[in-house]
Amino acid sequence: MLRTDDARFASLPDFDHEPAYASVDGLRMAYVTAGPEDGPVVLLLHGEPSWSFLYRKVMRVLAAAGIRAVAPDLIGFGRSDKPPAAAHTYAAHVEWVRALAFDALDLRDVTVVGQDWGGLIGLRVAAEHEERVARIVAANTGLPTGEHGMPDVWWQFRRAVETAPVLDIGRFVQSGCRKPMSDEVRAAYDAPFPAEEYKVGPRVMPGLVPVSLDDPATPANLAAWEVLRQWEKPFLCAFSDGDPITGAMAPILRALIPGAAGVDHPTIEGAGHFLQEDAGERLGEEIARFVRATP
Repeated sequence: MLRTDDARFASLPDFDHEPAYASVDGLRMAYVTAGPEDGPVVLLLHGEPSWSFLYRKVMRVLAAAGIRAVAPDLIGFGRSDKPPAAAHTYAAHVEWVRALAFDALDLRDVTVVGQDWGGLIGLRVAAEHEERVARIVAANTGLPTGEHGMPDVWWQFRRAVETAPVLDIGRFVQSGCRKPMSDEVRAAYDAPFPAEEYKVGPRVMPGLVPVSLDDPATPANLAAWEVLRQWEKPFLCAFSDGDPITGAMAPILRALIPGAAGVDHPTIEGAGHFLQEDAGERLGEEIARFVRATP
């Protein structure tokens, strides 16, 4: 098990939140917070291969709106511990996030925000613990069950991640953005991963996405869909207009989840897969508006 040296995070642009830590299943899981302690709680879940730094613009907007933002680093990412490949399963990531949010932090009436793998995990957590969740925001994500194929661009990404001799994390994040990143921002995405052996999480995550009905995660995801098809709490789709990987999921979520009916679902213009990087302020405003409109 590896842990990134704190010195790697010494010069992060526009991200001076003091990290906190909790123990989940014997692993150290990191998170940052912003906003008032007594504000409504929003749980911001990142995906592959980013970390909580991705939400820095969103957190600033939410905090200014009187909302408490909690942004964890998934195990294997950011400041969280980086266990070997065998530790990474879809079920394990769901349990790690559940343990942090509900056991360690005792969050209640939570707004779960998930993008990329953050949605794959967050939708499961919400469906399996709906008594703790007040509303959901799905942003460039979905809940695959293996019943339907993945787009070609996703398979290209998966092969690239699995086979690259050197996994350039910053380049992969940049490739999922519409706008150019500064060298300092790109370096921040690289910061958790000082050497190849630290990149086990980013390398294995694409292989954990269910792509057939035989996948070990398929039964749990199908069960989560049964809950979501009856989900009447507020559900917001906040997708960008430029994500070839998950864009097709937005109309499916809006059509199948009752809580999405009658909601003004925004399209975040000029943003790619990592819409938090391209248009974080706009996404933060939409989340804040949604929380205020659905007390």
